[in-house]
Amino acid sequence: MTLAIQICAGGLLAGDSGSQSDQKKSWTIGIYTGPSPFQLSAPANVKNPVLTGAAVTDLKVDTLAHPFMVVTKSRYYLFFTAKDLKTDKGGIGLAESKNGRDWKFRRTVIHESFVLSHPYVFQWKNDYYMIPEGHTEPSVRLYKATEFPDKWEYQGDLLKDDHYISPTLVRFKDMWWLFTVRPGNKTLRLFYAPDLKGPWTEHPLSPIVKDDLNTARPAGRPFVIDGVLYRLAQDCYPTYGNQVLAFRITDISPTTYSETMIDTPIVKASSKGWNSDAMHHVDAHQIGKNKWIAAVDALGQ
Repeated sequence: MTLAIQICAGGLLAGDSGSQSDQKKSWTIGIYTGPSPFQLSAPANVKNPVLTGAAVTDLKVDTLAHPFMVVTKSRYYLFFTAKDLKTDKGGIGLAESKNGRDWKFRRTVIHESFVLSHPYVFQWKNDYYMIPEGHTEPSVRLYKATEFPDKWEYQGDLLKDDHYISPTLVRFKDMWWLFTVRPGNKTLRLFYAPDLKGPWTEHPLSPIVKDDLNTARPAGRPFVIDGVLYRLAQDCYPTYGNQVLAFRITDISPTTYSETMIDTPIVKASSKGWNSDAMHHVDAHQIGKNKWIAAVDALGQ
């Protein structure tokens, strides 16, 4: 019996397995590099995965996923889902690196009575913010770093009265845009606001993806190249999170939206090793001319 990867309300659920080898499979975090977000691969000087559940010292977890990176002049920081699949408990973990290759767990920075994941972290007006996913809660919660990177305080809700999976923000054309998928990973909604704290309005064309497991669920931070905005999506069919696809957004405004899929996946499962079964998240950052670094996650052995 092979490992079954099921789609639950908000994230990862490993199915029962009859094989001892299957039970050793886990979600971990790796580092890719390349000349652009469309040409990423594992660098020779990095041993992936760079972080596993065993690295977390203040929680008992078996799953690390959804890494989001902050690059400063002296340090790289990674915020990620740290979770125990059997108990469905965990928090938002933090690791740091001096060079982007060698990573050390620092601490769990947010721990609520409910499960948080997908810690989308971003900088705005000299402050750092985070909108983690809380799939059991009917809201998109906003946190602010009071002492970056270790201390975070809840600021309020950006959206309410529904369940929002993988909420993903981007500032583009002097407007905030928020992509989020409904439970089930088939329906992608789009919201916009003139200010980070709102008011937020659902786009008139939302949902912008309907009934499509291949292209709906966000898969990491959107990025802009040569003035063009791109979004990333998990391909969740025929297996959950088997690859990450990119979409060139050709038109976006409070009344219009259109996109075109890039033919080549950003990353995909390799069928062997640490990323044998799935890769479903990419957070790419430009650190020089034709030089990008990306945090990725993967399921494998």
